[in-house]
Amino acid sequence: MRDSVDQHVALWSGELDWLDPVKEAILARLAILARHAAQSRRDTLDSDGLKHWQFKVLMMLRRVGPPYTASPSHLADMLGLTRGALSARLGPLEEAGLLARTNETGDRRRVRVRLTPAGYEAFERHGVSEEQEEQVLLSPLTAGEKQQLADLLRKLVVGVESRPPSGG
Repeated sequence: MRDSVDQHVALWSGELDWLDPVKEAILARLAILARHAAQSRRDTLDSDGLKHWQFKVLMMLRRVGPPYTASPSHLADMLGLTRGALSARLGPLEEAGLLARTNETGDRRRVRVRLTPAGYEAFERHGVSEEQEEQVLLSPLTAGEKQQLADLLRKLVVGVESRPPSGG
């Protein structure tokens, strides 16, 4: 079985004597799979009528667990946003009925952001669609191969995550 990367590696291996063909094959295939997964995610979001940033807000609220509420500052931290950027994103989601902002215990200064039933359903609908697409991506592999790939990728991620941060 051959793929487009085999030709890519063959061409560059003949051109660059310092190129490690196995490393090149691994990284080129990871890049192709990452692009495919990202495009599939965008297509699924488009078909669900959600923008990526909207789904991320819903996902973070869903991730905190029942009752699916968070303070705006906690939500902003989870999303890596400033409070102002988060506030700008919450408005359209609130208007669409996907989340609600409520005051905690009558104190107008203490706001909570809550996933509404419609927001929960939008997250679930998209999550299931994305899961199906990802299952198709991995369908050529057996259960054992999937586990082996997951273990090997974990080893790479641990290696990356255990490095000290670069100064750049």
